[in-house]
Amino acid sequence: MSATRQQIRLGADIGGTFTDIALECRGEMFSTKVLTNYSAPEQAILDGIEIVTRDAGISMSDLDIVIHGTTLATNALIERRGARTALITTEGFRDVIEMRTENRFEQYDLNLKLPTPLIPREDRFVVRGRIGAQGQELAPLDEAALEQIADRIAAEGFGAVAIGFIHSYMNPEHERRAREIIAARVDVPISISAEVSPQMREFERFNTVCANAYVRPQMADYLARLQVRLAEMGATCPVFMIHSGGGLISVETAAEFPVRLVESGPAGGAIFAADVAQRFGLDNVVSYDMGGTTAKICLIEDSQPKTARTFEVARTYRFCKGSGMPISIPVIEMIEIGAGGGSIAWVDAMGRIQTGPESAASEPGPACYQRGGQRPAITDADLVLGKLDPDNFAGGAIRLSTEDAQAAISRDVGDRLNLPAEAAAFGIVEVVDENMANAARVHAVENGKNISDNIMIAFGGAAPLHAARLCEKLGIDECLIPPGAGVGSAIGFLKAPFGYEALASQIVRLSEFDPALVNALLADLKATAEGFVRAGTDGAIQREITAFMRYVGQGWEIPVPLPDREFDASDVAALRESFRERYAQFFGRAIDGLEGLEIEIVTFSVKAQDQQPVPERMRITRGSDRSDQPSTRAVFDPSASKMLETSIVARDSLTPGTRVSGPAVIVERETSTVVTSPFDVVMQADGTLLLTRKEIAA
Repeated sequence: MSATRQQIRLGADIGGTFTDIALECRGEMFSTKVLTNYSAPEQAILDGIEIVTRDAGISMSDLDIVIHGTTLATNALIERRGARTALITTEGFRDVIEMRTENRFEQYDLNLKLPTPLIPREDRFVVRGRIGAQGQELAPLDEAALEQIADRIAAEGFGAVAIGFIHSYMNPEHERRAREIIAARVDVPISISAEVSPQMREFERFNTVCANAYVRPQMADYLARLQVRLAEMGATCPVFMIHSGGGLISVETAAEFPVRLVESGPAGGAIFAADVAQRFGLDNVVSYDMGGTTAKICLIEDSQPKTARTFEVARTYRFCKGSGMPISIPVIEMIEIGAGGGSIAWVDAMGRIQTGPESAASEPGPACYQRGGQRPAITDADLVLGKLDPDNFAGGAIRLSTEDAQAAISRDVGDRLNLPAEAAAFGIVEVVDENMANAARVHAVENGKNISDNIMIAFGGAAPLHAARLCEKLGIDECLIPPGAGVGSAIGFLKAPFGYEALASQIVRLSEFDPALVNALLADLKATAEGFVRAGTDGAIQREITAFMRYVGQGWEIPVPLPDREFDASDVAALRESFRERYAQFFGRAIDGLEGLEIEIVTFSVKAQDQQPVPERMRITRGSDRSDQPSTRAVFDPSASKMLETSIVARDSLTPGTRVSGPAVIVERETSTVVTSPFDVVMQADGTLLLTRKEIAA
């Protein structure tokens, strides 16, 4: 099916607190937010679809495509709610997922505890057989032992099987044969590492295939249930999923490789921000996505989000790198912290206000939701500070109680610190804003960037409430709040291409470069990637070829773009020079003068996606017309450290070029944009709001 802009397209994003729905219909966008239903996640999607189709005046049968992203796989890994999974691995490698890399992520903590492995030791089984580092068979697979293991798996009621053998990324035959033997005796889903993550480094690869198997039964059941429920309501259109790398894949692929969905929701947000950056011709952007449970920060350069091959889920130790569960798949690179509207505020043993990572989520929700929540959340603090209208939250769908919010903040924070509710609420939001600012600084520094050189694009239900204050802390002068910011990730789904990235590790030293081997490997990767893309489109496909290279003996690689063509022996010099140029970009200079210093390719990547239309280019206007601001309410202003009478302006009342002086609150159905005293806000031609410092001339 060819995807065109004339289609009626629907995006559905299940978040930790809200499920966001965005419908693109005949040139108009309709959206809504519905509280996430944890017992039946698909119900919130169906409820939201009913609302937006009714608003658009269409029926469910009119939908041409549904694009879905979800945090369900992530939550299952974090909360350990997956299937009982058996890991079958090479003899001698049973404890790889427990030993990890022996890296001390907190070097001076003498009581450091490593994260608990996803699969306990008693559920890991070993089998003889060995593939060498070059892909040669060193010892045959013990098939009789595999049959005994299969019988035990069947007898003990395992729900899934993961198979990870040493060096299977070079030669997958042992893993494939093991799958055949197990499947003949056990009727459970089986995942093999050579298909889930065919990359070197056994800890990351084994952990990734374990995670895939662990969530596979639950995700397959959920996706099948969603399709059935949609069909029962009259929606017979295809359903596609957005994966962590930012492309669309079929439901069948998602059910087989659910680990690819772990960062699907945040990926949609990064695509949304990249589309805005491209529309305004911005080269250096930091996207800021704050929802109900987490905040995500991503750097976008030349209208493209930064990507990576690995990331971590469920960091258990102060969000330290290395303390989480490594997942080795293509992913949009971002930093994610437990700072959302539902993040719980508390006071630690040293009398310091802390926020998150625990969240009130949608059940029971913040105290002000009046759904049984007793502990104060960021939303409660925002309400007490006047940032939210208690009678018009989520378009009036949820009535907020300022009294309940004040009581919760006083009980858990204010009374412990001898502070009134208002001061305690300000302390809570200052802590969460500073945590997000620190995360943004760290993410930028890790990528060799200065955060203040960027323009911010803020979206998500809670981000517009905090964006101006975050800009103050980061030294950022301008911030864009696009239309539909409250459901930004769901809108991003509608702008995502059909895309897939196929990777494979193959160590190739440039001194021994074999063009035939490289060309054959790339041809196979191209066929794999394009096969997934063709499941959703018959349009033109564009490809990106990347080699991950290093000096021999180094521990990690850097990405080097390659031309999309066949290679021959004369390309070695160009590959060497391309690597040296990229190395100098990353580290300041290439390494010269060491005799015999070799360069090698470790992993090849092919990214395929359908070509997307270029959005209409917009020019930023800094406004001249001043808006009449008859409506006001008291909102706490950080610069004045007190409540100030603040202009309340409906977003849909502003015309392009209209400038509103801060302090002000721009209100709309899904969120509110708080404009602090140092900023003004200017309406752009496409409905985007521009927060700009007052000293920037109009």
